[in-house]
Amino acid sequence: MTSDVIPFRHAFTTRYGGVSTGYLESLNLIDNHGDADENIRENFRRVAALMGAGADDCAVTRQVHGNDVRIVTGSDRHVCMSKVPYEADGIVTATPGLPLFCFTADCVPVLLADPVHKTIAAVHCGWRSSVSDILHNALKAMCSLGTEHRDVRAAIGPAIGACCFETDEDVPEAVCNWLGREAAAPFIRSETEKTGKYLVDLRGANACRLIQLGVLPERIDISEECTFCSHDKYWSHRYTRGMRGGQAACIVLPEKENSR
Repeated sequence: MTSDVIPFRHAFTTRYGGVSTGYLESLNLIDNHGDADENIRENFRRVAALMGAGADDCAVTRQVHGNDVRIVTGSDRHVCMSKVPYEADGIVTATPGLPLFCFTADCVPVLLADPVHKTIAAVHCGWRSSVSDILHNALKAMCSLGTEHRDVRAAIGPAIGACCFETDEDVPEAVCNWLGREAAAPFIRSETEKTGKYLVDLRGANACRLIQLGVLPERIDISEECTFCSHDKYWSHRYTRGMRGGQAACIVLPEKENSR
């Protein structure tokens, strides 16, 4: 799927269109859940081709649920299936023709694009990365390349929704500390006193943070698809209890002027 607010080639992938088999059928893009290397490489090749690149011509995240954001260039092109030499849950570039990839299976994928100054970002916003303010770090990195917050467009992709993201008290408390208690209130719902659980809208919370950071609300697009509810279409870590693959959010700056 794509978003109308992003002016560059991009995609949020699904489970469809790959060659993996068994419980990883069919478009699995991660290599730590038992898939054959040749399957993952072919899957990645297919998605990279949609970005106008080869499987070994992209920059990818090595995610640890932290808030590190790395500015990448052509020297960071990653050989598919090799070890990523850095840890970063977000990557940013101003290099045309270098696709950026981050990977999810319930966490929130965020693609950022500045069509004025030609910078982009792919950011993995799990709840720990989110409350550690990874979006602030991503925008700071984009601004170091010339971006101004008001020029940024943001697409928040499919992720586990508030309907299914059940948590203990630590998650809503962290969200309150991150956004401010009043700002966080619309994104937290207590279930029942009996369970002591909460439901958290992590996509909405990340959109709120983008607005706090100066991104215009009309330039933020939020997917309504829940990966847990739509586990036949998207990989969901919670639904499968870890027996799953991973999808990608990807974006590339055109090598020639091609914004809309």
